[in-house]
Amino acid sequence: MLTCQRCGIRPATIMHKPSGLRLCSQCFLDYIVERVEKEVKRWNMLKPSETVLLAVSGGKDSFVLLDVMAQIHDPSKQIALSIVEGISGYNREEDIEKMKKYAKERGIDFIRTSFKEFIGASLDELVKRSWEKGVNISPCTYCGTLRRRIMNYYARILGVDKLATAHNLDDEVQTLFLNILRADRMRLIQSHPKAPVLSEKIVRKIKPLRKIYEWETALYSYLKGFRFQETECQYIYLRPTLRAKIREHLYRIEDAEPGTLLRILETMDSLLEKVVDLHSNLPKLPTCKKCGEPTSYNRQLCKVCELLEKIGFY
Repeated sequence: MLTCQRCGIRPATIMHKPSGLRLCSQCFLDYIVERVEKEVKRWNMLKPSETVLLAVSGGKDSFVLLDVMAQIHDPSKQIALSIVEGISGYNREEDIEKMKKYAKERGIDFIRTSFKEFIGASLDELVKRSWEKGVNISPCTYCGTLRRRIMNYYARILGVDKLATAHNLDDEVQTLFLNILRADRMRLIQSHPKAPVLSEKIVRKIKPLRKIYEWETALYSYLKGFRFQETECQYIYLRPTLRAKIREHLYRIEDAEPGTLLRILETMDSLLEKVVDLHSNLPKLPTCKKCGEPTSYNRQLCKVCELLEKIGFY
């Protein structure tokens, strides 16, 4: 049997196609941690003295984020936040308790909240109201918009320095192509690690797992024995999004040419860094006339208020 190319001692059980490395299980785990730490340091995402809020769900990426961050940053300077969307058959109490247990075992405080607590309605209730009103908006739009608002709100009121999400490499490259196809220059700029923070009400977001493949987070979780949530959200099947179509194409390319996603992100990082520097002096974002939260330029309502107003929730 071939030996691991990193330790040279244990048998290799994993073929890491993007790098061409043969790895044993332990070296694979160490390799993931090292790459995350390297990415954090490369972009100066988090200084040793800074505090960070970890946005976690019950999924594999969240467990990996929690585990790796506990190894590379002082756990006493971290807080985990779990948001219950309110989706029948998807949000389960035992999954939240598992995440809470894992956080506590690593010395990280844990906070739980929900859509219901934050705006007075679950995602199921919002979607039902939307259908009744004949509003053709994807459930994913409600969910993503509200999750971002709640994460930033808690990061701000808790006074942390950074807000970390568990977005992986697959997520990042899909987002890049989504914004390119939509010709959304500002969102492309905002996706970069050095993007300017355009409001004092916004806490800088970091993505420590942005260079880690989704299959790597799945394997990491399996090797660590994490009992993560495997049920997929029911709404993803109701209305296939452009992101889902992009995902399918990218997976085919990656399968044919391992390492493609990584090369795409690294190339875009380099190209966008120059553009980001040119936009470092953008004016501050305006605030929503209804809730006072930041909104986009030339808009009176933020996306959250706009969505809720469309279905008569306000």
